[in-house]
Amino acid sequence: MILNAPCIFIRYEYNLYTLSVNIIVVVNQKGGVGKTTTTANLAHAVAMMGHKVSAIDFDPQGHLTAYLGFAGSNDRGTGEMILGGSDSSHHFLKTEVGLQLLPSGQALKKINGSEQNLITLDDFAENLRALCQDQEFVFVDCPPASGIIMDYALSAADKVLVPVAADYLALRGLSDLVITLRTYAKTRHDDISRTIVLTRFHGKRRLCHEVRDKLVEYFPNQVLATPVRETAALAESPGFGKTVFEYRRNDKGAEDYFNLAKDFLHARYM
Repeated sequence: MILNAPCIFIRYEYNLYTLSVNIIVVVNQKGGVGKTTTTANLAHAVAMMGHKVSAIDFDPQGHLTAYLGFAGSNDRGTGEMILGGSDSSHHFLKTEVGLQLLPSGQALKKINGSEQNLITLDDFAENLRALCQDQEFVFVDCPPASGIIMDYALSAADKVLVPVAADYLALRGLSDLVITLRTYAKTRHDDISRTIVLTRFHGKRRLCHEVRDKLVEYFPNQVLATPVRETAALAESPGFGKTVFEYRRNDKGAEDYFNLAKDFLHARYM
């Protein structure tokens, strides 16, 4: 099984990224496509390979925080950075899987429509980058909606990672997200590198293969090489506050996310 093989060598092989922090925003306006699942498991897989990795919960519902085993430990976090720009370094939580997690915090629920002292997008991006300056990768889990929270997340993004479920509704929803990203790029005056992850894949379903082929046709050299199969372990593991590697290490979902991490690090696409 590949998961048992030594993997620290990958740290010295990749040349896609420098040793400065790289902020990857995981986003899709459609729900149920595996954003939080991808954020948690991809971040864990990259950390398993010897890299310094942080996960940041940008969803007011705090799903990533719960997924990584900290349900009920979500009083302060990302929201406090936006409301007044307070230092959030002491809000980081150390996970058992070698990640550090910044929870969403209760204040994040107050952001949309808030007239409080919101810091500027540029200041937030600068603060987040300074906060994680000793990290190599920062994976940011966003809510399934556009709005000011997504604006803050995108303001700091080096790359956007888009999970897309292998069904036509998810494929259609992707077009709306592309429009949103293009609109944001105009205000930011540059484009954000975009990578797509195919999730909830069933190899025996013709529809899944058709969706995969359409993604590759519409987004050449942007779809990571490994489709993530839908498994019971991936669905069950969040209920135990564990990634799939902790919950069922030999599961096909664990194998897929491990391979996806190598795709991500080495820029391997379909």
